[in-house]
Amino acid sequence: MKHVKLLLGYALLANMLVSCYADVIIEDAYIEESAFNSDQVLQAYDLWYVDINETRGNGEVPFLQRAFTVTFDRGTFYANNNIVGIGKTGNGFGIEVGFYDTYRGVVEIDHDVDGLWLLEVYAVNGSTIELYDPSTDTSYILQGYQRNNFDYDHVFYDNINYFIQEYDAWEKTYTSNEGELNDFDDENYLQFLPNFFRSSVDAPGTSLGSLQWDYEGNYQVYDVANDASLKTLTLDYDFFGNDYFELYVINDGTIELYHPDSGTIYEFKGRGYQQYLKTGKGAVAKKRIKTSNPTMDVVRKRAK
Repeated sequence: MKHVKLLLGYALLANMLVSCYADVIIEDAYIEESAFNSDQVLQAYDLWYVDINETRGNGEVPFLQRAFTVTFDRGTFYANNNIVGIGKTGNGFGIEVGFYDTYRGVVEIDHDVDGLWLLEVYAVNGSTIELYDPSTDTSYILQGYQRNNFDYDHVFYDNINYFIQEYDAWEKTYTSNEGELNDFDDENYLQFLPNFFRSSVDAPGTSLGSLQWDYEGNYQVYDVANDASLKTLTLDYDFFGNDYFELYVINDGTIELYHPDSGTIYEFKGRGYQQYLKTGKGAVAKKRIKTSNPTMDVVRKRAK
């Protein structure tokens, strides 16, 4: 695969790409150039968000495939492998997962589990870099943020499929008085797995190990046209048809489901948090892949 990299065009990183000498290749309106001072580039931002949907190539760098953000801090390499706790774990950096060293246009990362990786560093623009793995011809695109301007809401909604899978179960803790009676009133637990969901009518407070899953089926999260802060969710029961909800994130342990057909609001709290450490519980299933939720052309029914 022909690998083409876009030159840094903005001032912030340009000042760090010291121009003592650089090989420049002009081809198809792109310029290819390595960062001169990789360490300053990597430390220019507190957090680098791994935009997994922009990945190019058929290989993978395991620790980048798992991470939502990474941080390069004076030789120590950090990662946020969970949505839950992001912004709080490790003062926002996440957990320490290895060490790194830099050379001209290259970062060498010694990951605690995945071993030694030599990645080329390229600036895409003033807040975006590319990490390229020559061994697999694969590129990851990382967007830089400072901790005080990181868009946590965007990360939650952009990765909501992973977020709802980070708890062993979601327990219903609130049902609004408003709304018509419906079958979903009886369901007190939900569990989201990579390919299907399960639900239970067991009483609130039941231990996770004692839950009996009464129903299961497929589920789908949808984007909503012209409303980036809203997701919708359908639960497709094997024998009982579908339930449709508007899905809202209250915080990293609470979600709200609004049932437009009945006008009922439900809140669920996560139980059994699955923390992904160096490789983590369920690491194979946790590895992020390119996803694109289908888009639903609907109008928000729940008042903001």
